[in-house]
Amino acid sequence: MSLNSLTYHLQDEDLRPNADPEITLDLDRIDEPAKSGTDFEGIIGRSSGLRRVLQMVQTVAWGDSTVLLLGETGTGKELIARAIHSHSPRSDRPFVKINCAAIPTGLLESELFGHERGSFTGAIAQKIGRVELAHQGSLFLDEIGDIPLELQPKLLRVLQEREFERLGSTRTQNVDVRFVAATHRDLEGMILEKLFRNDLYYRLNVFPIHVPPLRERPDDIPPLVQHFVQQATRRMHKTIDTIPSETVEALIRYRWPGNIRELENIIERAVILSPGPVLRLSPWDLKSRLTPGQNTDRHQTLEQLERSHILKTLKETRWVLSGPRGAAARLGLNRSTLYFRMKKLGISRSLDSCTSPKSEPDAIHNAITMD
Repeated sequence: MSLNSLTYHLQDEDLRPNADPEITLDLDRIDEPAKSGTDFEGIIGRSSGLRRVLQMVQTVAWGDSTVLLLGETGTGKELIARAIHSHSPRSDRPFVKINCAAIPTGLLESELFGHERGSFTGAIAQKIGRVELAHQGSLFLDEIGDIPLELQPKLLRVLQEREFERLGSTRTQNVDVRFVAATHRDLEGMILEKLFRNDLYYRLNVFPIHVPPLRERPDDIPPLVQHFVQQATRRMHKTIDTIPSETVEALIRYRWPGNIRELENIIERAVILSPGPVLRLSPWDLKSRLTPGQNTDRHQTLEQLERSHILKTLKETRWVLSGPRGAAARLGLNRSTLYFRMKKLGISRSLDSCTSPKSEPDAIHNAITMD
């Protein structure tokens, strides 16, 4: 029996394969790539959430509009960016990427725009920047939320005018680049904290695509498991031809805070530790990765989890937002960002049964002003 022949029914309280619990999933064509149900190379999955994303990719790919990919770390945003490029008229041109969080602040401007020889200490030769390298192609700005504030006006100019100067040069250069940016950060909250320019945000947010986390895409887990098992067995010259259904069920139940990247790591570890042709993964391997008090209800959305966590913290701090013992400090947020998240999530002090109901604006204002 192939992996794709066993389907799962999502129910409110349980999730079980529509087959006998003892049945196993046989990888009977281990040398063939896993079937993903999509026409996008490298993207594995068949869930409705992923299909919606890929439909948006097909819609926007043929134009030149800037795309902003939003989603948690490890959800596959770079693969989506590559899909946009490969389905565009620029597919035969360069796809250039840069991780704005991985390059030191002092070097990021040079990496983006290049520099002339002698423009600063150590600039012994001319350097072509990523923007210029991506001419007539696509530039993927990963982790755009980490770009320094002082560099944002120069990036805004490239997005608006398609022109820039190398460091140490007075000659303006024009480029034809399609921009795709990605972030896991709350850019609107960063604008409130004055860490991100609102004009740059609006220029980037022309066509936003939210990439859902893996816990919201349970139908994608079986084909992803098959794909990662095949990859790992090839690298390690091992033979894994059976995945027990209870193993797949345990993987579907897990919440995946690290998303697809975490799933790949767990499967690789399981392949290493499996002594025979059956993939061995104890459910306890997943339970041990849960932090104390973590909610294991996989039907709860990320917004619901965030709302309940903020509300719990507010009750613990008696609705004090500011100060070293306030809710903002406990959550690792700026007070204005917490205020913004409370408004967006509909959190007010009237939700606390221990206090008398108050209107939401008054409740939030009182919470902010209390010390």
